[in-house]
Amino acid sequence: MADHARIQPVNISQEMRSSFLDYAMSVIVSRALPDVRDGLKPVHRRILYTLHDLGMTPDKPYKKSSRVVGNVTAQYHPHGDAAVYEAMVRMAQDFSYRYPLVDGHGNFGSVDGDAPAAMRYTEARMAPITLEMLRDIQKETIDFGPNYDGQQEEPLVLPSRFPNLIVNGAAGIAVGMATNIPPHNLREVIDGILLMLDDPDVTIDGLMKKIKAPDFPTGGIILGLDGVRKAYRTGRGSIQIRAKTRIEEAGSGKTRIVVEELPYQVNKAKLVEKIAELVREKKIDGITDLRDESDRNGMRVVIELRRDVNPRIILNNLYKHTALQTSFGVNMLALVDGQPRVLNLKEVLHYYIEHQVEVIRRRTQYDLRKAEERAHILEGLRIALDHIDEVIALIRGSATTAEAREGLMNRFGLTERQAQAILDMRLQRLTGLEREKIESEYAELVKTIERLRAILADETKIRGVFREEILEIRNKYGDERRSMIKREADDIAEEDLIPEEEVAILLSHRGYIKRMPLSTYRAQRRGGKGITAMGTREDDFVQHLLVTHSHNHLLFFSNRGRVYRLKAYEVPELGRTAKGTPVINLIQIEPGERIEAIIPVKDFTESRYLLFATAEGVVKKTALSEFENIRRNGLFAINLRNGDELVGVRLTDGDQEVIMGTRQGMSIRFHEMDVREMGRAATGVKGITLDDDDRVIDMDIVEDNKDVLIVTRNGYGKRTPLGEYRIQSRGGKGIKTISITEKKGNVVGHKVVSGSEDLMIVTQDGTIIRINISEIPVMGRYAQGVRLIKVDGNEVATVASVPGEREEEQESDEA
Repeated sequence: MADHARIQPVNISQEMRSSFLDYAMSVIVSRALPDVRDGLKPVHRRILYTLHDLGMTPDKPYKKSSRVVGNVTAQYHPHGDAAVYEAMVRMAQDFSYRYPLVDGHGNFGSVDGDAPAAMRYTEARMAPITLEMLRDIQKETIDFGPNYDGQQEEPLVLPSRFPNLIVNGAAGIAVGMATNIPPHNLREVIDGILLMLDDPDVTIDGLMKKIKAPDFPTGGIILGLDGVRKAYRTGRGSIQIRAKTRIEEAGSGKTRIVVEELPYQVNKAKLVEKIAELVREKKIDGITDLRDESDRNGMRVVIELRRDVNPRIILNNLYKHTALQTSFGVNMLALVDGQPRVLNLKEVLHYYIEHQVEVIRRRTQYDLRKAEERAHILEGLRIALDHIDEVIALIRGSATTAEAREGLMNRFGLTERQAQAILDMRLQRLTGLEREKIESEYAELVKTIERLRAILADETKIRGVFREEILEIRNKYGDERRSMIKREADDIAEEDLIPEEEVAILLSHRGYIKRMPLSTYRAQRRGGKGITAMGTREDDFVQHLLVTHSHNHLLFFSNRGRVYRLKAYEVPELGRTAKGTPVINLIQIEPGERIEAIIPVKDFTESRYLLFATAEGVVKKTALSEFENIRRNGLFAINLRNGDELVGVRLTDGDQEVIMGTRQGMSIRFHEMDVREMGRAATGVKGITLDDDDRVIDMDIVEDNKDVLIVTRNGYGKRTPLGEYRIQSRGGKGIKTISITEKKGNVVGHKVVSGSEDLMIVTQDGTIIRINISEIPVMGRYAQGVRLIKVDGNEVATVASVPGEREEEQESDEA
């Protein structure tokens, strides 16, 4: 019955919640997260304090690692010895810690992921910089607490005279949270601290002038500062790190890639294995040999290449598919007053400075107390020396030590400690030299006490002491940055991965765009049925088709007169029947805005111009250089009048003739010198005078010995020599280029051609036919033209001329 009385009913849900929370908080506070003040987790703090306990300073011989681990687990850290040894090993690895805290002797592992030797074989002691972590610990600068069994005391935090949290970084997984703080350069961090001492209101951008970015022990290259800036501002961010490589000539026209530094925490052996695997699976082609030539003098991984490959393309493929380029996810989580907090850069430095101010204040209080105690003793000794004969007589006349002490206290007004010091005084202190030493020591102590009291009375002086001491550490332990910073993260890469080839760019009426190799199309004879070039919805059709180089820029001009820019390879490459990607996913066009022209441009340095034509017959000429810097949300290319739209854009050299065509079959030819150069925001001037129901459909550049190609909506076309189009003044009504009939339909294509090109005709349902323009007959301006494509109740949507590349085998389906 008594046993039953001791049983208490417990709600399992509440018990699980309570127990798990206790466990989670224990992991968070007592195991996985570092303290913001010293940057150490409990296990690391206990290892360093044990080294201090054992007197294993840098000037003493190494001692077995097993002895250190044994003391740690026996006295402070009641967990597995393997975990303690692993933590100590990491503190000794110069590829894990930016400034190792343990000086290891023996095999402590390698960057290849080799395991360290067992703790019974390795030896250790403090690294020189570790003395700064423990400096002044004996001067009551930090709090101690009971160890796990209450038999001893251990430090709850170390004095940490340099900012270890941010200098060596930290990584840990708790319950429901994790920390990942990158290491930094000691010199840069201390410069940032000095800046904060001078200007407590300094911004994070101001701090970044000193603390530029993390500095990893393995070096490497940090790509771009956007991720760094975000991490410093918010405590979270992603930093791209790339291996340091160089390309060497290997003789016989061959080249090799040499890897000299790796991104932080990358396993070299696994990296080499991954590269070999990519070569075996033919995911990377062109590597003939791979070997690791690293030795005690440094890292050297050699990648031999075939003679016919571009080493930059191979290197960029390696960046893309291997750990030669990685990202470091920053999560600056640390314990502040025992609570986990995500901290930005300024907060991390602020809490460290406050910790150091407290350490210096407590040390100064300790030193002041000791100085005052010593001065108190010296004051007693001075009184005794001034009355030495009387003191000796009093002591000789006393029966016991207690009686003598009491007599001294009563006779000279001394305290018990002073009287005891006089009784303990040796006879040699009576010499003149010893008396001078006492006076000199007392005078120095008076000055010291005055100085220490002045420091404690003024916070500014405490910070001044901190400044002097941290500056000494900077000068003693500071070194050069190892990780390079490349401010542009996109400086290489994707472009080198894209094959250099001719491509077709297709954009549908509803705004779907895609890229296809030009070889996708098959040439067909005039009158053939054609093949599907783009899968479209019933209410969509291909509106723009152009051929360009995959590495060229594409300038997108909208009906509202805005211009956007992409590289051709940035347009997704899709299959023949795919409908494409919404262009709004690639450029930031507004609702209701549609692309009316796409112009390919190789570069913007040449003295060239863009010539614009609008539906209402307005033309404008603007220097190409004005379009070099285009924001993601676009720029205005032309100022349109109400109701007008942009219908054509051409690239010119400033000294060419222009021909414009209308849907009612009118055309005008004039010299572009008639159009003066204007800025992007200008409206332009009249190019052609239109009838009320007419609109301009296209504009092109006149070239010698070429023809005007006309294509109508119902699939008819012809070529007419440019000689039949006389030069007129800009702004006239122009001349007739084709007689419009109901059978032929209005004009949809008006282009200047040589006859050697192929013509691509695209219907509204997405069907495309490719025919050589030489097959289209030459006719006069008033001729009706011949059938080019069977529209079968459909209509021609758009046309484009492309380089003539007829395939050997042509499918024929004559009308």
